[in-house]
Amino acid sequence: MTADTKAAGPPVPVPRDPEVTGGMQPLNDDTGLPGQKKKRKKGELLPYLLILPAIVAIAAVYLYPLSKTVIMSFQDMGRRELWTGEPAPWVGLEQFTNILGDPDFWWVTFRTVVFMAICVSLTMGIGLLVALLMRRLTTWVRLALTFALIAAWSMPLMVAASIFRFMADSDYGLINTLIAKVVGEDWLGHNWYLDPIQGFGIITLLVVWGAVPFVVVTLYAALTQVPKELEEAASLDGASGYGVYKYVTWPVIKPVFTMVATLSVIWDFNVFGQIWLLRGNKPEPEYETLGLYSYSKAFESTSFSQGTAIALITVLLLSGVAVYYLRQLMKTGEVE
Repeated sequence: MTADTKAAGPPVPVPRDPEVTGGMQPLNDDTGLPGQKKKRKKGELLPYLLILPAIVAIAAVYLYPLSKTVIMSFQDMGRRELWTGEPAPWVGLEQFTNILGDPDFWWVTFRTVVFMAICVSLTMGIGLLVALLMRRLTTWVRLALTFALIAAWSMPLMVAASIFRFMADSDYGLINTLIAKVVGEDWLGHNWYLDPIQGFGIITLLVVWGAVPFVVVTLYAALTQVPKELEEAASLDGASGYGVYKYVTWPVIKPVFTMVATLSVIWDFNVFGQIWLLRGNKPEPEYETLGLYSYSKAFESTSFSQGTAIALITVLLLSGVAVYYLRQLMKTGEVE
């Protein structure tokens, strides 16, 4: 310090009078501007306030049925209790032990898992191929294809099931007619549903046909986010078409592909209407998946508690898939 500095004495404090500071409050090292902490708290609460109506609506629609399902699964609800309103007797875990000890339940579960895996694999494979193809089409052709996909996607399930029933009809079906022209007349009058494997083949076509449009549109939207500069640079560096897709395209669309595949697993695991309509509202036991098996136990065998117990087990099986889906959503949000 110089002599002039020592003579100057201690530093003069900064005035805090609003008139001197021009109406501005001094900064605080901990909180910043006055009111910043309050604004931050309001900003943190805003997302929760925005989704609150959706949470209330979902709770109002699903909370009561779910709680009723849980309660009924521990009771022995029959026609008498249902019609008279008498309280059903509590049986504890008896419904679950009976179901888990029934070999038919495990066969139905195995059939459901295999059916779901085939449907999801075909849906995601065809959807990805069509989405990649759309990148190479001209604008007008791509718009026409998109319109056709949306039209197929928006078609009511009952109408689509009627079309597929006609196509697979044993007497007048288009499928039998085309095969008969190629193979021989023996295919005329062939009943596809006598063999459950062939019958599930028709059902799989209906499920995949209705699910592919959503997958194609979603994956194509993800493909539009792939930087073309990176793909061109990889090609110039000598990468093959597969190499460009593997190291440039796939990492970009992988989060979207994973989420769509997870949703497809949930949807195809719960397939009900397609089987119900194609089998004329009376599916044979060989065509029962977990949803139909639960319905059969509840309304055809009048064992409502057993049907709700099967539905609850299905929810528990899908809860793992739902948790995985939520984790993927959270990871995607963190990346973004």
